[in-house]
Formats: sequence, C-alpha cells, structure tokens
Amino acid sequence: MPRRIELLSPARDTNIAREAILHGADAVYIGAPKFSARVAAGNSIDEIASLVEFAHIYGAKVYVALNTIIKDEEIREVEEIITSLYEIGVDALIVQDMGITKMNIPPIQLHASTQCHNDSVDQVKFLEESGFSQVVLARELNISQIKEICNNCSVPIEVFVHGALCVSYSGRCYLSQALANRSANRGECAQFCRLSYNLEDADGNTLVKDKHLLSLKDMNRSNSIEALLDAGVTSLKIEGRLKDIEYVKNITAHYRAILDEIFTRRKEYVAASSGKTRVNFTPNPYKSFNRGFTPYYAGDKSFNNIASINTPKSIGEEVGTVKLVNSNFIEVSSNVELHNGDGLCFTSKDGRFSGFGVNRVEGKRLYPSSMPEIKCGDIVFRNSDIKFTKLLASPTAERKIAIKMSLSFSQPFLLLQICDEDNNCVTIKEEIQSLEVAKTVQATNQQTQLSKLGNTPYEAIEIEIEETKSLFIPSSVLAKIRRNAIDALTNLRIKNYPRPERKKDSVPLYTQKNLSFEANIANCKAEEFYIERGVENLSRAYELNPVKDAPLMTTLHCIRRTYGKCLKTNCKNDWKEPLFLVSGKTKLQLLFNCKECKMVVKKA
Repeated sequence: MPRRIELLSPARDTNIAREAILHGADAVYIGAPKFSARVAAGNSIDEIASLVEFAHIYGAKVYVALNTIIKDEEIREVEEIITSLYEIGVDALIVQDMGITKMNIPPIQLHASTQCHNDSVDQVKFLEESGFSQVVLARELNISQIKEICNNCSVPIEVFVHGALCVSYSGRCYLSQALANRSANRGECAQFCRLSYNLEDADGNTLVKDKHLLSLKDMNRSNSIEALLDAGVTSLKIEGRLKDIEYVKNITAHYRAILDEIFTRRKEYVAASSGKTRVNFTPNPYKSFNRGFTPYYAGDKSFNNIASINTPKSIGEEVGTVKLVNSNFIEVSSNVELHNGDGLCFTSKDGRFSGFGVNRVEGKRLYPSSMPEIKCGDIVFRNSDIKFTKLLASPTAERKIAIKMSLSFSQPFLLLQICDEDNNCVTIKEEIQSLEVAKTVQATNQQTQLSKLGNTPYEAIEIEIEETKSLFIPSSVLAKIRRNAIDALTNLRIKNYPRPERKKDSVPLYTQKNLSFEANIANCKAEEFYIERGVENLSRAYELNPVKDAPLMTTLHCIRRTYGKCLKTNCKNDWKEPLFLVSGKTKLQLLFNCKECKMVVKKA
C-alpha cells in the first residue's frame, strides 16, 4: 500500500489557504480566532468553515493552530473555540499546551506542535501514547535522528522543510518575555534574535561589532525531500503563517513539483489529496522572501554557515557582479533579466547591507533611484522582482480532479454517470419523453457540452457517449444534467470525506519526575496531565513565574563556531570568556555546552 505524503502549507487567512490548495498543498494550517502562536494571524469560525468545505472537496485537510500556552481563566473560552472548530469539520488542532487534552472538548484530532520539544524517540512515543495523531519534530534534528524516530514510532511524523528558522529550540525561548514582557509562547514574540549586537569579551573588548549574531538564514530542504520520505516522514511543512500570498503560491508550487517528480519514480509514495495542479509560472524559492538558505541539519554536515549575520532582511536571488560604477549608473555582469522597478541589494566588503531601487534598465546598465555606495566586485542580489510579483498577483494555478463520464438513454430517462479518481460515483436521471434520431452524428457536440466544466474542481479525462451519439439532445438538457451531476458528485465527495476521531490516551508515564518552567505549564489542566503521568514536582511557566538567572534561549547555533572559534576544533582560544551580546541597554551572557554543541543565552 503506497504511503500518502502530505505537503502542508501555511496560511495567514482563508484566501491564502485556498491558493495554497490550488497550488498543490495536501493540507493547510491556519490560526484559530485566538490562542495561535502568531497573534496577528487569527481567523473567524465562519471563515474557517468556508475553507474546510473548499479543502475537503479536494481531500485536503485543514489544521488549526491553537498552539499557545493557556491560562486558567482562558480554559472555558478555549473549550468553546475548539468545540466550534470541531463542529465545522476542522481536521485537527496543532497544540503545545498539554492541558488541552484534559479539557471538555469533542474528539478532534490533536497534533503536537514543534513547541513541545519533540527531539527524541521517548518524547514522540510519549505523545503517541497520549493520543496525539501527528507529531511535529524539532527543526534541529538531522535525517539520521528523524529516521530513528520514524522507525521506533507509529504516529505520523511531520517535519519543516522550508521557511524562517527560530534560533532557539521552539517553545523554549523566553528572551522576548524577559526583555519586553511579550511571550513567544503566547504568540507575541518581539524577535530580539533579529536585532544587531556587539559581541564583547570578559574585559569589555568588542570582538564583533554591529552584527545580527542570533539571526539565522531560512531553511530550504529542497535537496533532501526524497531522503526525508525514505526516513519515514509523512508530512512536509512549509513555515510562514505571516507570509504574503505570493510567497505561499511560489513555495507551495515549488515543493509540489519536487514531490510530483519523486512520485513518478517512486510508486511507494502518493499524494495525500486529490487533483492535479497546474501553474502558469516557474516556481523559484529564491524569488520569495529569504535571508539566504540553509538545509539546517539535513543533508549538510557543515553547520558553520547557518547564520545571517549581516541582515535579517530578505536578500532574494543572486543576479550578478558589479563591473563598473559610474556617477548615475551601475554596470552588472549578469545572465538574469532585470526590470524597471526591481529592488536590488548587496553586502559591501566591510559587511554593510544596503538596498536600492532600479529606475531604468538598459542592457547591463542599471540606473538606480539613488546611487548606492557600491563598488566593483560587489555581488548584487534581487530581493524584489517586480515582474514575478505582478505575475503572482494574478490567477496562477488551477487544480482539477479527474472524472469519467458516461451518457446513456433508457426511456424515458437520460442518464449521466460520473466517477472521480477516488471512485466516488453518481448517476443523475433527467426525464425526457422522447429523443429523435439526429441527421448527423452527435458525438462531438455531446462531448463538448459535457466537458464544459468551467470553474468547477473537475476535469473530464474520458466521456463515453456510445449509446447516445446518434440521438439529438438539446444543449440545454446536456448542460442541466451535467450541472446536476457535478453538484451531486461534489456533495458526495464532502459526505464521503473521512474524518477519524482523536486517538485513545493510554496515560503513559512521563520520562521525568521533575519538570522545570521549560515544560510551559500554565494552567491546572496541564498540571493534571503531567501529575497523572507520574510527575511529582513541577513548576509553572516562565510567563507566570519568572525564574531568576534562567536560560532564556537554548540553541544549536554557536557564535564561536560561526567565527571559527569552536572550542572543539580550534586550539587557539583567544576569546576571553564569559562572552556577552550587547545591544543598547540589553546585555546577554553566552554559555557554551560544547559536549552537546549547544549555546545558552541568559541575562547578564
């Protein structure tokens, strides 16, 4: 039996979600009205209900992110929201708060967010036995670690393949809460990781000046997709619930094309939803927002180049090298077609990132809106391709479900049967007293009328009219029976859409007896969850009970390694510890756990 592979796309709103499905997503995830980890990306119940109906026609799933930690006084409201989401047919909730499992809610499936720190076989098995239907792994795992988890667990495994990277282990960053009283675990991250810092040593000497030392490049695992499938992954997730519609269209179509190519060679894998997507553009992830790309810890054994230290902004795609700088134009050696209105950027030799707009392009000469401080030899990138952006702002995809039609006549009924690619079949009868024998063969006209499927989700790949080709059937009759049959098929697809309920919770023992604030326990229901699983001592979340001198961030990113000062590989240790990050009045201390290759950030 082939394994169904899910391409999971983000959506800030339901319009973007629809486009994600049209561009090839097998599932979309979208924010709940409240309590989503992107506070600016909430959606109403009515909006989500309309999306669910649209998605289920294609067999695509709708997951709702309700992945913040919940306070005691919010429990009842959360229960009401979840009940409403279940009633409108949402397929699953993505959650991090274990208290949700103990609330008074219907049997909707639950997915364990990456914020649950899912980085080991023990943790994933625990969540599986606690009734979770899918588990989102930590981004920091390599393919070998992912394979080990898949081999030892039966729950479907979801991994990120593209998008922005949190420098911290997700769910365990308290920097924003500590410095700005804005909790990342409550969807309000202030993104201190994207700021510029000075790196200072123990004596106050500046080792690195004005760099974005905690800012990572964006993930791009395009070259590792087949390896991830072979490791046992079921769901491939694109990050970006705050991204615009052009980003979602482009990146979804990009990964859809990769998967479809794999499926043509590897029959053991199939798409998790129905229909074939066609786009009228060539997907290119470099044309969408990116800070430069890294496969992170998949398919790359060198982790020295994962940081985007010069800028947290998008750099886009490389277009060429500066060959000449004049008083009012720049000449670039490039094989890329540039356009009037493009946005370009570069990083100077001293590491300063700058951008400029292009007023006019004449061959290789670019006339900027204002002359940048650029030099010969600088590499130029395009972070705004105006032609590509305009193209993506228009309709760019269609997705069609294959159907077969058969028209026949059995006095006094004209019958049209339609069967789709998922073996859903309907037969519609249209009473008609008599049909005359036509003077000419009617095959072409009947096929033409039946194939007029317009904006429906369907595409006729076979139309059988053997029994009726000699009969004259008015076009209006053919149109009516076709419309009725298509409506009936759509209703049947929605009716037959499978919706499994939440798995049974076997109440497994937790692997730890004592839990710190990093377990993010913010309500009595979460306490109940862990206590019944054998936890004896637990602390409330940092947001409710700030811990002095607490680790505010734990990360596999290492500033020492970035600058070639790794204590494992560099014998010359000329950076005097402790090291500090300084930005204005903010001062953070860095601690290095070299045994586990982890860096910890604390308040100085």
